[in-house]
Amino acid sequence: MPANADNPSGFAEAPHYHGHRERLRERFRDAGPDALSDYELLEMVLFRALPRRDVKPLAKSLIGRFGSFAEVVHAPDARLREISGLGEAAIIEIKLIAATASRVAKGQLKQRTVLSSWTAVIDYCRTSMAFADKEQFRILFLDKRNQLIADEVQQVGTIDHTPVYPREVVKRALELSATAIIMVHNHPSGDPTPSQADIQMTKSIVDISSPLGISVHDHIIVGKNGHSSLKGLRLM
Repeated sequence: MPANADNPSGFAEAPHYHGHRERLRERFRDAGPDALSDYELLEMVLFRALPRRDVKPLAKSLIGRFGSFAEVVHAPDARLREISGLGEAAIIEIKLIAATASRVAKGQLKQRTVLSSWTAVIDYCRTSMAFADKEQFRILFLDKRNQLIADEVQQVGTIDHTPVYPREVVKRALELSATAIIMVHNHPSGDPTPSQADIQMTKSIVDISSPLGISVHDHIIVGKNGHSSLKGLRLM
């Protein structure tokens, strides 16, 4: 078979995207992650799962669909499966990034006294919950030194409601010998403004826990657009 005129050596040329991948890796290594856009960072996540494919169009499609790198990695599996060309291996790589971010944030929180590390608390809560598509009600249980005993999701609800039972919250705090709690839940709408129901539920838990020596330090609401603190807003 005659040699290709554009490739007189007769050897197969590497696909065009190989050079692109190496340039991205070099930029990441030399200039850091801030030098890459969201879709370029997502490309690098997809490299291993899709080694024989140009993933740039797919990465751009994902950012266009979900809005940002963070929203892609926290997107529900079912919605990711709707994307043409995104197989199970690629979805696992994407979800691994979300799990890693949450584990790192939780590790930073566990290493220090919670109340002296409020930024770490907020970072962890937003990493874990802000992009969820359903409401979750989470409690951080603290000891008398305000160090984390346990972090538990108590309830998972619908897109705009989570049933919370104050007596169950207090019962669990007593089981863990916690002397304080921080309540956290997310608003999938993205707006972290507390609702009247949020305020009333918080007051109910405070009323039940206080006589038993359990302090409610705060109730934090997180969303894609930020967070709210009921204590900071003087609503508890």
